[in-house]
Amino acid sequence: MGFIKNVKEEIRIIRERDPAIHSNWEVILYPSFRVMLSYRRAHRIYRKGHYFRARWISQRAARKTGIEIHPGAVIGKGLFIDHGNGVIIGETTVIGDNCTLYQGVTLGGTGKEQGKRHPTLGNNVMVSAGAKILGSFHIGDNSKIGAGSVVLEEVPPNSTVVGVPGRVVKRNNVSLPQEDLDQTHLPDPVLEELNSLQTDNDCLRRRVERLELELENLYQNGYKEHTNGE
Repeated sequence: MGFIKNVKEEIRIIRERDPAIHSNWEVILYPSFRVMLSYRRAHRIYRKGHYFRARWISQRAARKTGIEIHPGAVIGKGLFIDHGNGVIIGETTVIGDNCTLYQGVTLGGTGKEQGKRHPTLGNNVMVSAGAKILGSFHIGDNSKIGAGSVVLEEVPPNSTVVGVPGRVVKRNNVSLPQEDLDQTHLPDPVLEELNSLQTDNDCLRRRVERLELELENLYQNGYKEHTNGE
């Protein structure tokens, strides 16, 4: 894709997904726009083996935008980085098409692997603010990673992950539309478990009350029979 096509594509993506943008001129000031143009250039140079020059371009963009993308990362079409300050994308990261990252997201390694050591994101994946995905594993298509989550293992497609460490909450395998960028209304497995425990506790309390009432009735009936027998 040529430079002009890259520019038009980035403008389209940002205007589609950020309601705060009112004109194409505003897009030019957007950190995601600037860093993605720098990344595309640095990645082409990196693939030719000019590693120092590619890193120089990427680090210059990181200082200006607060978004650090290693030029070795492989990024598909339609990546949207909202605000983006503090976003880090590691060298062997692979990102599919139409993904969305929010500020403070880290796609990093654990420091233990050799070779492929960063995550692979499928298509239509949304990673909410402050989430960390660490290690060489796959995040399935149409998945959402909740804000502040720490993901350390593979995530199936069409899933939502929340918590530290991240826990997968199935969404009935319903495909997640890219327009669904809601970071807050996500399932909370801890709250669901507490609600389940409270429900069970209420059931047990009612059963105990019934048993106590039955024992009291049995005692009273036995006492009356004993009295009548005398």
